[in-house]
Amino acid sequence: MFVKRDKAARDKADELAEWFRQRGIEVVRRDSFQPKLGLDENRGREVDTSSITCVFVLGGDGTFLSASRWIGDSGMPMIGVKFGDIGFLAEISEDAVFLAAEAVISRNFTIESRDRLQVEIIRNGKPYVRETVLNDVVINKGVLARLANIDTYIDEHYLTTYRSDGLIVATPTGSTAYSLAAGGPVVHPAVEGFIVTPICPFTLTNRVLVVPNSSRIKIRPGEKSSDIVATFDGQEGMELDSSDEIIMEKSRSPLQLIKLPGYNYFDILKAKLRWSGGRI
Repeated sequence: MFVKRDKAARDKADELAEWFRQRGIEVVRRDSFQPKLGLDENRGREVDTSSITCVFVLGGDGTFLSASRWIGDSGMPMIGVKFGDIGFLAEISEDAVFLAAEAVISRNFTIESRDRLQVEIIRNGKPYVRETVLNDVVINKGVLARLANIDTYIDEHYLTTYRSDGLIVATPTGSTAYSLAAGGPVVHPAVEGFIVTPICPFTLTNRVLVVPNSSRIKIRPGEKSSDIVATFDGQEGMELDSSDEIIMEKSRSPLQLIKLPGYNYFDILKAKLRWSGGRI
């Protein structure tokens, strides 16, 4: 189990762990980590993921993203139990957690594959950082920086230099997160594409772009750019040098999401966005 640092989530995790133990199932537990500027090189190494069948995530979407980064490329299936507002990733309500656990034990579920992005930062011509994200990569200016100049290439072909507060490269799963708030579209998770969303662009004709998920996206700070930061799933981040290149492409290790009967993406979408669903 991967648990939010919250009393309600921890108390429910205690109950769920005891429920599993009574059925002869061993439980490995990890508390979520806090978002920060800087990368944790030791994340996930203390647990042998090969011995884990699946991961119950107790928290919200932020906790789910943390768990996704914790499991890395292991391919362990995950299921989210929400605490508080309804989430896109943490679908199961707190009250239904034991029914969900019973369904998982009975294998009464399906697996939905979600594309992730593999991100590599090249510094001084050499690989410097490699990350896998489920939602998005955000390149944005620091606190005191002015407009960022971001050179963008698709499959080594120069696209444009965005002059904006930043740039978001999102997966379909991440289309309902920061990208949506910045004016991007809602993209169904089954759509094979990535979304490139400028944040408050200086040029109003710079619009959101959806590219095939086979694309190789390369961005780098343009001339006169400084104090630029890259963040991964809103969980961890790092300052960029002016010579850095950020290369993004489809990860070979998609997230395996456990889907229980009766849960539908569009129902969750309507609830989260508060759509009435009524006829005009």
